[in-house]
Amino acid sequence: MAGTKAPGAQKPTAAQRAKAEADARKVIARNKKARHDYHIDDTFEAGLSLTGTEVKALRMGRASLVDGWIEIDRHGEAWLHNVHIPEYAQGSWTNHGPRRKRKLLLHKEEIEKLAVKTREKGHTIVPLELYFTKGRAKVEIALARGKQEWDKRQSLREKQDEREAQKAMSLRRNR
Repeated sequence: MAGTKAPGAQKPTAAQRAKAEADARKVIARNKKARHDYHIDDTFEAGLSLTGTEVKALRMGRASLVDGWIEIDRHGEAWLHNVHIPEYAQGSWTNHGPRRKRKLLLHKEEIEKLAVKTREKGHTIVPLELYFTKGRAKVEIALARGKQEWDKRQSLREKQDEREAQKAMSLRRNR
């Protein structure tokens, strides 16, 4: 029975497709440099406290995490510094500053864990990815240790070896 469907298997309705699309993770910006410069120990998902024009600029898909970093202040709040969200073109006097510090929304236990780890030598917190999920702006942050120059060369060598192995296997398969 080639043309029959399994019982209960139906095409999703327009509303179901719209919900699935809204729930999908829409990446706005990635910090590729962070994965090259740091060993990633642990990752966290944090919400962002943004103004209206910042959200509109992010929905246009423009942001840069390259020079961003996270600080935990003495009041136990996490702040995202030096992330560039350009001004919204149709904004007026209510527009935001492109590199202002933005509050991260994390659980108290997560902030305490990050604060304890960053007091250790060599640990820092860096943003990895900025994205929308379920209509909310989120940032993936990582507890990271800095790499030495030889570590960076080693990881580049490993990536190159992996690419060569994949290429050899695909050539072998295509014969």
